[in-house]
Amino acid sequence: MPRALIAGCGYVGAATAELFHDRGWEVEGWTASERSALAFRDNPFPVRAVDITDARAVDAAASSSCFDAVIQAVSSSGGTADLYRRIYEQGAKNLAKACSGARMLFISSTSVYGQTDGEWVTELSVARPPRDTGRVLRTTEEFVLEQGGEVARVAGIYGPGRSALLRKFLDGTATVSGNGERFINQVHRDDVAAALVLLSQRDRTAVPARGSSDSGIFNVSDGHPLMERGCYATLAAHFGREMPPGNAAAVPRKRGNSNKRVSSEKLQKLGWEPRFRDFPSGLRDSVIPALEALGLE
Repeated sequence: MPRALIAGCGYVGAATAELFHDRGWEVEGWTASERSALAFRDNPFPVRAVDITDARAVDAAASSSCFDAVIQAVSSSGGTADLYRRIYEQGAKNLAKACSGARMLFISSTSVYGQTDGEWVTELSVARPPRDTGRVLRTTEEFVLEQGGEVARVAGIYGPGRSALLRKFLDGTATVSGNGERFINQVHRDDVAAALVLLSQRDRTAVPARGSSDSGIFNVSDGHPLMERGCYATLAAHFGREMPPGNAAAVPRKRGNSNKRVSSEKLQKLGWEPRFRDFPSGLRDSVIPALEALGLE
């Protein structure tokens, strides 16, 4: 039975672990704290607290295990470039050393694309992030690729219990930047999990050449970016509220102030097809029903 380690059993990692388990894999999850691990005590697979920034802790946790796939799904929840280096870069190095022989998959971000003119970007597009945190992600990507691993550049994640746009819209803090024509690239959590399982299982007969179309980098986005004003118009129509006010000033964003459309055509050629084709359908079929079930709409 193949074995998968999910290093970072959070919002995306937990969904990925469950999907691996459902498909017959033996799964182990790691999370940053004992408190987080306890939340999984009723799961059909073990989840334990392991700090991946601590090389000794990683070595000890992996010493008795042999994994076929290692998914680095940790999140910094924001933070400085130094924090990014510890969690992403050093974390990747610790995992690669302790789990040598396993297939590594690093969850990166489409924020590494710094394009600002609304163009379509693919895995062959220039990835030159303007922020220090984005540059740390690029460094980590390069390390993982050098180990023969793969990189999933994931767009903005939403799903049950999570949508930055919806949260800001409902709490009244949302604004439409400028003319609202900045593209927003998103993908549903469950579609991310499906992509990660697919990439971990795909057959590779050789390490791909750097710079080739099969470089080991894959964009994970629903492929239907919407302009910011379109996203908020969808929410306004559903909830019967006014559109958020305009804001002429640039609003700092965690993922940067780039403006691009992210293509996932390469991943789709492997057989991945988003269950939630775009943000409006994801809201209708997943996010809003989850809110209604909790009586929060």
